[in-house]
Amino acid sequence: MRLFEEARPRSGCFDRVVRRHAEVPHIVSASREVTAGPETIFEFIADPAQQPCWDGNGNLAEAPAGQRIRARGEVFTMTLTQGSVRENHVVEFDEGRRVAWKPAEPGQEPPGHLWRWELEPLDAFRTRVTHTYDWTQLTDEKRFGRARATTTGQLQASLDRLATVAESP
Repeated sequence: MRLFEEARPRSGCFDRVVRRHAEVPHIVSASREVTAGPETIFEFIADPAQQPCWDGNGNLAEAPAGQRIRARGEVFTMTLTQGSVRENHVVEFDEGRRVAWKPAEPGQEPPGHLWRWELEPLDAFRTRVTHTYDWTQLTDEKRFGRARATTTGQLQASLDRLATVAESP
């Protein structure tokens, strides 16, 4: 895989080769089957206070209790491990099936990246869970490095930890 490509300028205003970073996927996703019903799994996702228990990125420290997500348009807060607080604006919601939010610094508009969870019942006791990070609309260039660093493996780690708690008796 080529990480850089060379481009020669059309006009004579530059006398050097310009290098551009090759495109990095702006949507990263991971899925797995979980041996639990969608209602059980969704409770762990829709309650921000429980998210740090199964976060596979090691990024979430805590969230106040009583913020269970119930509708699009809600905002919940989360404290990150480095101490900063994020307001998470819920932009998609279908009880037991899908929830997505866009994080932002307190009092600010979200810069455009999105975290999504989708649950597809396979039968009464199995659910396909898909976790997606989408930064196609991210506008804050200071966040591009962190966005590029978000991998399928990190999302898979969260899925695996979520499965462990959801499958526990």
